Formats: sequence, C-alpha cells, structure tokens
Amino acid sequence: MTAPTPSLPALGGRKSSYRERVADALRAALIAGELRTGEVYSAPTLAARFGVSATPVREALLDLAKEGLVDSVPNKGFRVTAVSEKQLDEYTHVRALIEIPTTVQLARTADPVALTELRPVAEEIVTAAVAGDLIAYVEADLRFHLGLLALAGNEHLVEVVRDLRRRARLYGLTALAEQGRLQASAEEHLELLDALLARDESAVHAVMTRHLGHVRGLWAAPQPEPRSAPDA
Repeated sequence: MTAPTPSLPALGGRKSSYRERVADALRAALIAGELRTGEVYSAPTLAARFGVSATPVREALLDLAKEGLVDSVPNKGFRVTAVSEKQLDEYTHVRALIEIPTTVQLARTADPVALTELRPVAEEIVTAAVAGDLIAYVEADLRFHLGLLALAGNEHLVEVVRDLRRRARLYGLTALAEQGRLQASAEEHLELLDALLARDESAVHAVMTRHLGHVRGLWAAPQPEPRSAPDA
C-alpha cells in the first residue's frame, strides 16, 4: 500500500488556530512513527512534507519541545525524543487504570444522544484505516477517546489521558495498514459505541481491555533503527 501524502487533520468542529492544527498533525505523525525517533527534522522540510509554510511548523515544533516530545538541535532543527519500553508500559498501565473503569461507568451514565454523536468520529477512524492514512487515524482516535471520556464530566481526567496518549508511540501501525489489518482495530470503536448504547458493561469492559491491549501489542511493533539524520 502506498502511504498517502500527510495532511492537516480535520478537527471535528473544535476551534483551533492554524498553529494548533499543525501541532496536532505533527503529534499524530510522531505517535504513528512517521517521524522517527532520533532523527533531526527542520521546519522547512516538514513544511514541504505537509504542504504548509515553515513559520507555523517552527512554532508548533517549539510547542512540542515544551511538551518534551522533541528536542531542539541548534542550527539543524528538532530531534524526536526517544521513549523507552518501560515508559510505554507505564503510560499504558496508567491509561488502563483510568480509561477502562471510566468507560465502563459511561455504560450506566452517558447520554445516548452524546454517544451517538461520536459515531461519525468512529467512522472517520475506520475510513482512515482503510486508506492507510495513519495521521488521520491517530488524530481521529484521539478525538474519539477524549470525547468519550469527556462525557464523564472530569476535565482533569481528560487532560491526563490526552498527555499520556501524546507520549505514546504506535510504530506497528504502518505494518498493520500495509497488511490491511488496521481496519479490524478501527472497527472496535464502533463495537464499543454499540456496547455503550446497549448499556452492556461486560461488553464495554471486554472491548476496552482488548482495545488498549493493542497499544503494547499489535500497534507497538519495534521501530527500525533510525537512519542517519539528514542535514537540516
């Protein structure tokens, strides 16, 4: 499968600046492994890749540096920060402690209308998986899960999970997309919504446990050793 040209993600009605949209796209590319750990990227190079101007890319990279996702390399650009297997395990463990029980609780408390409104986002995830558009996949996946957790009414919880998801690395997505296996994982979002609407707590728990299991399973294949960093 030929990878699609990266583009800025649609943000589902959330008002944001152009700089924020660029930052969201860069985060998604980083999480999906399209920006490689240890490599140095210049703002002009990434701007050309995403079809935008260099200024918002440079500003977005500075935002990502503040988040610890990239490091500034003087006179060259920004290097993608490495994340250890131990860190990824810890992030996933904390996410499971938060996301699984919170989502199960939503089977009792969530407004069915609010749940139904998330279906188009779930369908976006499937569409991105079929197209092999990993940036759109990661971005829509983030919107879906944060939108779902927001129904619990705890803004701090949502921000904690947002930060953990931004720090994730899902290097196995590329291989899954190339093998046509990513669609099955994408369709779990629709399965989860159906279970929530049916008020089936056992099914919700099962789907969420399986879904989060992919983060350190199917989606987490080791990343190849970084190539020599190009001059910026």
